Amino acid sequence: MVGSALLANGAWAATDNFDDAKPGPLPTHWDGKWTGTQTGDGAAKWSIEKDDTAPSKPHVLKQSGEAEYPVALKNDTALKDGFVEVKFKPVAGKEDQAGGVVWRAKDANNYYIARANALEDNVTIYHTISGRRVSFKSIGTKVAPGVWHTLRVDFKGNQFTVTFDGQKVIEATDESFANAGKVGVWTKADSVTLFDDFRYGEK
Repeated sequence: MVGSALLANGAWAATDNFDDAKPGPLPTHWDGKWTGTQTGDGAAKWSIEKDDTAPSKPHVLKQSGEAEYPVALKNDTALKDGFVEVKFKPVAGKEDQAGGVVWRAKDANNYYIARANALEDNVTIYHTISGRRVSFKSIGTKVAPGVWHTLRVDFKGNQFTVTFDGQKVIEATDESFANAGKVGVWTKADSVTLFDDFRYGEK
């Protein structure tokens, strides 16, 4: 289901919980609402799957391939100031067990990303420019594997606030991307990660 709501002062928010999509590979259906892709080498595998643990049943977005940085972008978005939020569950991965949100994306090689990693127990904010990812703030915090978490970023101008499971964990500034761009979700390497209740909007 994809829903939207008009908020105060003309702002708006939308939610995509993936339940109106048929299970199967992401790029081959669903009217092109999302593009499942990657940054760098490898082969990301984005799909819609049935999952009984989903916060909003029955479907989730799943990444189960291996690539440098698997990325899925919401095609019909162009946000400059607002928020992006997702519920994610790190399921498996020997190199990484990560879930993240993307904003102001120009394409699969240029975007902001905030991610939580269950193997490293930290939350980090980055910019990725021409495929090269550089962190500009990180904080240690417990990220339990096999559990649904909520990751959110509020962004306005060059100011960003990252919230993890309802707790503000990072405040940062960066000048890399000032213009509106797409929002989406992200993983790393061999992370098997589930996503649900993807929310985004202007503020």
